[in-house]
Amino acid sequence: MGVVLNLEGGKREASIKDLIDLTASDMGEVNKLILSKAGSDVEMIPEVANHLISSGGKRLRPMLTLAAARMFGYAGAGHVKLATSVEFMHTATLLHDDVVDESDLRRGKKTARMIWGNQASVLVGDFLLGQAFRMMVDVGSLDALDILSTAASIIAEGEVMQLAAAKNLETTEDEYFSVIKAKTAALFSAAAEVGPVIAGAGRTDRAALRSYGTNLGLAFQLIDDALDYGGDSKKLGKNVGDDFREGKVTLPVILCYRRGTAAERAFWKGAIEDNQVDDVALERAMSLMVRHGAIADTIGRARHFGEIARDALAPLAATPQKSALLDVIDFCISRVV
Repeated sequence: MGVVLNLEGGKREASIKDLIDLTASDMGEVNKLILSKAGSDVEMIPEVANHLISSGGKRLRPMLTLAAARMFGYAGAGHVKLATSVEFMHTATLLHDDVVDESDLRRGKKTARMIWGNQASVLVGDFLLGQAFRMMVDVGSLDALDILSTAASIIAEGEVMQLAAAKNLETTEDEYFSVIKAKTAALFSAAAEVGPVIAGAGRTDRAALRSYGTNLGLAFQLIDDALDYGGDSKKLGKNVGDDFREGKVTLPVILCYRRGTAAERAFWKGAIEDNQVDDVALERAMSLMVRHGAIADTIGRARHFGEIARDALAPLAATPQKSALLDVIDFCISRVV
C-alpha cells in the first residue's frame, strides 16, 4: 500500500558506523549505568523500563553527548552520566508519548502501556526522569543541569502543544514547527550542547553544538513525519499510518490540506477531525500526498535544516568526532525504508 520512500534515489545508505565506533567504549559504560539506574526494589519498575530500553533503539542522543564531549578533549567520566541522563529523558518521553497517543507498537514491540497499563507507563517514566536528574546533580555542572532541565520543561510544553493541535486542520506551519522544536529538537540540542559544556569549551563552541542539535532534531522529525505516509512498519518500529490514525496534524498533512480541492479538504476533515480512518482512507491519504508533493516538500525542508546543522559545525576544527557528527545528518535525512 502506498509508496515506499527511497530518500536518496538509490545512493548507498548513510551510516553512523563511525559514531558508533568512536563512542563504543563510553557507550559500554552508559549501558552499565542504564542497567544500574533502572533498577529498583519495586519489581515493576525495571520490568517496564527494560522493556523499552532493551528494545533496539540506536541510542543516538547519548552518543551525541559522548562524541561532543570527546570532540573538545574531555577526559573525565561525567559525560557518561550526562549521556545516560539524556537516554533516560528520551525513554521517559516515549513512555509518556505512548500513553498520550494510545500507541500499540513501539520499535516493533507492544508498547509498555499495552502490557502493564497506562498508569505504570507514566509512573515509570517519572521514575526515569527522577534518576536522570539525580545523575545530572552528581556531575556537578550547573550549566549542564540548566541545559537538560530546561529541555525537560520544553519537551513537556511541546507535548501539551501537540495535544492542543491534535485533529486541528487549521494548525499553521509555524505552530507545527513550534511543536517539533519543543518535542524533538530540544533534546537533540541539549544532548549536543552538554558535551562542550562539560569539556569546558567556550560560548561559541557551545552555540555551534546547540545549533547543530536543534537543526538535526528538526530534520529528524520531519523525516519521521514523511515516513509515516510511505515507510515500512518493520523498519520504522511502528505501524505505517499511525500518525494518520491518531489524527496528528504533521507537515505533510498541513501541506496536503492547504493544496487540496474542496473535496480533498472534506476528506481530510473526515479522516483527521472525525476519525474516519481505515486502510482505504490511508491509501487515499498517501495518494494525495504524492499528488500534491507534500512528502517531497517535507523531505526538502528536512534537507534544509540538515544543511543548517552542517553549517553550524563548519567553523570547528576537524576531528574524527566532527566527521562522525556530520555523518549523523546524512543518516537522519537519508533513512531508506
